[in-house]
Amino acid sequence: MENHGGTCTRDPRDGLDDVHEPMSPAEFDAGFTADMPRLRRRLLALTGNPHDADDLVQETYLRLSRRARARNLTSQRHPYAYTCAVALNLLRDSWQHPSRRESTTDRLPEAGWDGGLGTYEASATALALLNVLSPKEAAAVILVDLVGLTHDTAGERLGAHRGTVQRNRMRALAKMRAALAG
Repeated sequence: MENHGGTCTRDPRDGLDDVHEPMSPAEFDAGFTADMPRLRRRLLALTGNPHDADDLVQETYLRLSRRARARNLTSQRHPYAYTCAVALNLLRDSWQHPSRRESTTDRLPEAGWDGGLGTYEASATALALLNVLSPKEAAAVILVDLVGLTHDTAGERLGAHRGTVQRNRMRALAKMRAALAG
């Protein structure tokens, strides 16, 4: 396009008058795969974070592949430039709308309030599972898995060898798995 005093006229030699055919999904995949390393390097330079760059590459692929599969994506004269423009628009959108980005925190989300029903159900299930065990098996599971003692310490408290505690615990876990499965 030539600019003459503020008006744009089309240069017939630039090939923009050609009718572009829809791009097939296979053509799109091949072109995107070829341009992907270059696109990722550019996005990495812009974001400074490899994870953000990878996310943008993936989002770009998903956005364009959806159009290619719907046969709404036309063959581009400069496919890398077009793909890069889409990726940069996605990056700009993430900057303009920070609420759409993931944010990291060191705090766990608050548990939803269920009126204590979840705690009650967990306790009832645990008690039902412990009731299918012998007293020695239940003691081994309680001390090792719930209290967090080692097999040696649990054996000392129960007056049994650590191997006995291990065997009782293994039998108990097998019974509990069977009760949950059946």
